[in-house]
Amino acid sequence: MTRRILQVGPLKPSLAATLTDHYDALVLPDDDSRAAFLAEHGPSIGAVVTTGRTGVPAELMAQLPALGAVVNFGVGYDTTDVETAAARGVLVSNTPDVLTDCVADTAIGLAIDTLRQLSAADRFVRRGDWPEVVTYPLARKVSGKRVGILGLGRIGQAIATRFEAFGCPISYHSRREVAGSPYTYAASPAQLAADVDILVLATSGGSGTQHLVDRKVLEALGHEGYLINIARGSVVDQDALVELLLEGGIAGAGLDVYTEEPAVPAELIDLDNVVLLPHLASGTVETRAAMEQLTLDNLDRWLADGTVLTPVPEVTPRGAARSR
Repeated sequence: MTRRILQVGPLKPSLAATLTDHYDALVLPDDDSRAAFLAEHGPSIGAVVTTGRTGVPAELMAQLPALGAVVNFGVGYDTTDVETAAARGVLVSNTPDVLTDCVADTAIGLAIDTLRQLSAADRFVRRGDWPEVVTYPLARKVSGKRVGILGLGRIGQAIATRFEAFGCPISYHSRREVAGSPYTYAASPAQLAADVDILVLATSGGSGTQHLVDRKVLEALGHEGYLINIARGSVVDQDALVELLLEGGIAGAGLDVYTEEPAVPAELIDLDNVVLLPHLASGTVETRAAMEQLTLDNLDRWLADGTVLTPVPEVTPRGAARSR
């Protein structure tokens, strides 16, 4: 039986078109016809192409007995059950490296916007408040701030390099110390948060890091500390974050990700000390094109010899900061 390609969830239009036109890929329905579709086509599916927002959970994997690879468009893969995949010998790939610069750039942009309140000041001008108020309230300086990075992988390293150009002392926490790193290692997320002004989350998502940044960590960051999240919404206890932002328990936050996207906590919408982005950290023409090409390269490699170019790392135990 010929093993076919299956698209699971929405993809970049050009990628979806390529899969259909050049790989004769099927598209998994998201309506009542899904069960019948899987009963008919599930046994023939050899590879799934998906994204970190959709993924392949265990229950879907169970309906794809011939599955050999899950090819992710994006660096995140926490929505795919990698433990089940590993047990079944199913390869999982993602698209690292090609999006590192844009995600790191977004982290810096969020930090500047959040501390300097640029978006809020823009709204101030657009509302016509400037002639009446004359002077916009003072914001906070970015240069020289103590920066902590949770997850010193490819993206974390790129973020650190950028903050160094602002004269910022850098510390970090990852599941283990990074050999040869010039940055200060913190033994726990709470210790890291207690010693910095800006806490940047660059760790992987998934069960191993769910609520790694909990109330204790946020309280350690304190009322003068800022949280920047370009990782995954699941990494943060969002309820605690909202509560502390409303109470002044932390100074502000720059968020590109949320617990249940595209839902954003309504309480944050009108806060000028919070910058809200629609999960766009890798969203540039250049980077998305590179991600698309790497996705297809991974698929082609699997079709050719049963391997992938960029397999995801092994699953990490809970409580450790996996690096993106």
